[in-house]
Amino acid sequence: MLVLDEAQTRAALPWADLIEAIAAMFAGECVMPVRHHHDMHVPGEENATLLLMPAWVPGRYAGVKMVSVFPGNAKRALPAIFGTYLLSSGATGEMLAAIDGGELTARRTAATSALAARYLARPDAAELLVCGTGRLSLNLLQAHTAIRPIKRIHIWGRNRAGAEKVAAEARELGLAAEAVFDIEAAARTADIVSCGTLSSEPLICGAWLKPGAHLDLVGGFKPSMRETDDEAIRRASVFIDTRAGAMKEAGDIVQPLESGVLNEGAIKAELAELVRGTRGGRSAAGEITLFKSVGAALEDLAGAILAYETVTGGK
Repeated sequence: MLVLDEAQTRAALPWADLIEAIAAMFAGECVMPVRHHHDMHVPGEENATLLLMPAWVPGRYAGVKMVSVFPGNAKRALPAIFGTYLLSSGATGEMLAAIDGGELTARRTAATSALAARYLARPDAAELLVCGTGRLSLNLLQAHTAIRPIKRIHIWGRNRAGAEKVAAEARELGLAAEAVFDIEAAARTADIVSCGTLSSEPLICGAWLKPGAHLDLVGGFKPSMRETDDEAIRRASVFIDTRAGAMKEAGDIVQPLESGVLNEGAIKAELAELVRGTRGGRSAAGEITLFKSVGAALEDLAGAILAYETVTGGK
């Protein structure tokens, strides 16, 4: 059985190939049950979450990801997310690979945001604001720069040292990034605002978004979590990764639906419809677009297959 650690997983998932692999999986016939989601009590701090995400392509591949999310890890200088992906044959059930789940999750999440931005962000988007300084932040800025002509990158975080660290890491990759500490000012000029946080209160106000802006929300994965406010929902054309996931688990969608700020029919499309061309994305240069993802098991399966086939040279 192939075993890929964090560095090997990263090397096996180049951005352009990963974005295309995820697009192909959304356009295909992947079977994807709704994921299992369990709260776990952690004495003395915020609850942790255990996620189990199965998916399979009949006759080809099957897989399951087990991920833990421990928000309290920030106090321990540890990543919030740990996990492992198990890939097996969809024809025989033979175990093929164990892949680092944290790296796979970070890269496929960012790649999915970039895929959505291909349909929703302005083609000339040049300024990116990334909110959050965790594992996702560096991945998000790399993925977005892979599909749009980004010239300026701003990174905001509650922890200034964390924002400076991410900006320095981005500059080491040759990207023009700097930390910012006024989130409103940065959001008002950004062409793309990408949020990858564990916030339970809105960080981005809809009133700040300029005409033509694209808002990418990837951090909140519980009904209690939010990264933007109701005004953003009112002003934007709303898109989601999957209806089954976002309308059940994403606070940025669930709460506005419950309050009546958003109705189900106003959701323009899910990502599979954009990829297949059955529904359109951005329709005007001045349109504000919003994409909310909570993550889909097919994204992990696409990444796991790509990593396995990249390393083994197999199909």
